[in-house]
Amino acid sequence: MKLPRKFFEPLAIGAPLPLRDLPVKVERMIHFVPPHNEKVRAKIGELARDVDVVLGNLEDAVPVEAKEAARLGFIEMANAVDYGDTGLWTRINALNSPWMLDDITQIVAAIGAKLDVVMLPKVEGPWDIHYLDQLLAQLEARHHLRKPILIHAILETAEGVKNVDSIACASPRMHGMSLGPADLAASRAMKTTRVGGGHPDYKVLADSTAPDAQRASAQQDLWHYTIAKMVDACAANGIKPFYGPFGDFSDPQACETQFRNAFLMGCAGAWSLHPSQITIATNVFSPDVAEVAFAKRILEAMPNGSGAVMIDGKMQDDATWKQAKVIVDLAKQVAKKDPKLAAVYGV
Repeated sequence: MKLPRKFFEPLAIGAPLPLRDLPVKVERMIHFVPPHNEKVRAKIGELARDVDVVLGNLEDAVPVEAKEAARLGFIEMANAVDYGDTGLWTRINALNSPWMLDDITQIVAAIGAKLDVVMLPKVEGPWDIHYLDQLLAQLEARHHLRKPILIHAILETAEGVKNVDSIACASPRMHGMSLGPADLAASRAMKTTRVGGGHPDYKVLADSTAPDAQRASAQQDLWHYTIAKMVDACAANGIKPFYGPFGDFSDPQACETQFRNAFLMGCAGAWSLHPSQITIATNVFSPDVAEVAFAKRILEAMPNGSGAVMIDGKMQDDATWKQAKVIVDLAKQVAKKDPKLAAVYGV
């Protein structure tokens, strides 16, 4: 067991000091791009202006024969663009794959100074984080990097969900976690082929009032328990929770609903797999203008957060003051990224 006082020491001689606090960044969407696709790479400069995070995907959805091309394509697109405040991430192949080691060693050597976050798939326990943590420190030292590269874990196995809290506190490199519903469904032997979202057969029925009466039913959220567990683990350890992919590009309304549920439960953002989902994520994970206005009224009425006041017939106290501060703080972060929202938020 590592002693607490050693938690923030570098894991390799010459590696940068681990961060004690996450950088304050708006990350409403993590936009996945296939780096082996030359047409997509050509549009990265324009795309980087419209999203909060650009992620070069090297894992799922990249054919085996294109793995090396994807890795080289990511390095090319990283060098081709000044990303400014837009995050540059990559999702590497899983630890048990034949491509993972080359993913890390080649990418850190080539563009480690520009890389913000490595997304690690199929994390099952803190041991997976510890391995990547040590490896990144060694590579940072070898290539004289001045800032640490962070780690983002994907929860997509039953064992990973079981160990979610120990994963969240495994390393000061931990940036956050994302729900990976498709692989998780397979790991749990869930009977669905959908990528995120609900299922029409997962529902509850109203009580029967008569033998032949039509009974009302409501579809339930398959992912509510897992998202709540992930959010608690992330919040307790000072890292960020994210909803993952929504695979039905033809149903933007369902995508928006799933994203909004995640936002209300505490998620910072979601994955966007298609350009149409960028706008959805931008709208959902930016606080509502009316909510921001009301939250500002609460903070103005209770400058030091103590006592209780009545606003529009509703009692506000220290608990609602904290809720209001969450909304206003997020609005301030979004305003720095989005001038249009800055004007209407008035923060």
